[in-house]
Formats: sequence, C-alpha cells, structure tokens
Amino acid sequence: MTSQTPVARPGLPPSWRLALWGGIAGVLALPALAMQLTPEVNWGLEDFIAAAGLLGLTGLGLEMAARARLRLTARLAVGAALVVTMAVVWAELAVGIFD
Repeated sequence: MTSQTPVARPGLPPSWRLALWGGIAGVLALPALAMQLTPEVNWGLEDFIAAAGLLGLTGLGLEMAARARLRLTARLAVGAALVVTMAVVWAELAVGIFD
C-alpha cells in the first residue's frame, strides 16, 4: 500500500487564487452596479469586454508569474510590473493620459 503524501503544487495557493479571480470579478461588477445608481457611469458592452480582457490577461500573467521557477523577489517584481502596466493601460483607455 502506498502512502498518499501531498504534492506541492506550483503557483498560487487556492485561497489566493480565489481572491485573485474573485477580485477581478468584483472589479468588473463595480461599474455595472454604479450604472444602476448614477447616470455618471455609462459603460457600454465594449467597455466591459475591454476591461474583462485587460483584467483577465493580467490575472493570467499573475498566475504564470506565481508558477515561474524564479526566486520570490523576482516573481514579486514580475507581478508588480504586470499590475503597474495594467493600471497604466487602464488609465490610458479611461482618460487618455498620453494625449
């Protein structure tokens, strides 16, 4: 009979993965909720698609960075770079900071 020893899985622990993808879903839900409360928020379908793509790709990048065979500091640096890049692209799409 063999013993069932748990194997360490690379990447994010399940609780962090749930927090990441739940947070992304929450960020996407905020404009939909705000549109019901105020006329100042007016997102169309294309806005939700762009935000879902941007946030989804960032989430996938963070998952890949967590699975990379790098030191912790390098994985954190890659994750930070991904989040900063996403924020800059989001700001450019929202208000055109480079115009």
